[in-house]
Amino acid sequence: MRILLVEDDPLLGDGIRAGLRQQAFQVDWVRDGEAAQRELRGQPYAAAILDLGLPRMDGIDVLRSVRSAGVKLPILVLTARDAVPDRIHGLDIGADDYVVKPIDLHELGARLRALVRRSHGRPCERLQAPDVVLDPASRLVYRAGVPVPMSPREFDLLHVLILNAGRVLSREQIEQHLYSWGQEVESNAVEVHVHRLRSKLGGELIRTVRGVGYVLLGENMSEP
Repeated sequence: MRILLVEDDPLLGDGIRAGLRQQAFQVDWVRDGEAAQRELRGQPYAAAILDLGLPRMDGIDVLRSVRSAGVKLPILVLTARDAVPDRIHGLDIGADDYVVKPIDLHELGARLRALVRRSHGRPCERLQAPDVVLDPASRLVYRAGVPVPMSPREFDLLHVLILNAGRVLSREQIEQHLYSWGQEVESNAVEVHVHRLRSKLGGELIRTVRGVGYVLLGENMSEP
C-alpha cells in the first residue's frame, strides 16, 4: 500500500517512515506544503498523512486546495495542534481523520488501513474475493479456509486488485500502487506476480484484458 507522508521534521518523519515500512507500507515523504499539493494532485496514493505546520504552504491550505480540486484519497491529519476548534476545522474542510502527536505507530498503521478500506466501501477488516480471504492487518491470505503463502509483493498486488475488484488496472497503475520512489521495477514484474497469484489462487480469479491490464472478478464480492 503506497502512501504519502507530509512532515517537515526530519527526525519525526524518518521515524514514521521507518515504522510504517516495517508494517509493509510503501512510503513517499515530502517536507513542505507545495510539494504535498503537487504529489496529492498527481499520484495515485492509497492515503496520505498530513502535518499542518509546514513550510511554503500550511497543511490546512493544502487540504483545502486538494479537496477543492476533487482529490478524494483518504487524508489523515497528524499534528501538534490539539485545540478542539483546530480538530473541528480540519475535519470540516476534508480530513478523514485527525490525530494529535505523538501516536503509536501501530495505531497509525491501523488507522491508515481502516481509512483505505472505507474509501473503497469496505468497512470490515478482512476482504473477500470468490473463495479467497485477505487480512490486511495480519497480511495473511486464505483460500477455502487454508492459509496460502505469499511474498510481500504478491500480497500487495492481491490487496490492490481486491480493493479495485471489477475495475481494470493497467500495468502502470499497478506499479504506481506497489512501488515507492527509487524502487527499481523489472519490466515484467507485474506479469510475474500475476502468474504466481494465479498458480496459488486459481487461474479464474484474475482476468487479463488484452491490451489494457488486469481485473479481479467482482462477482459476489463481499466481506465476511
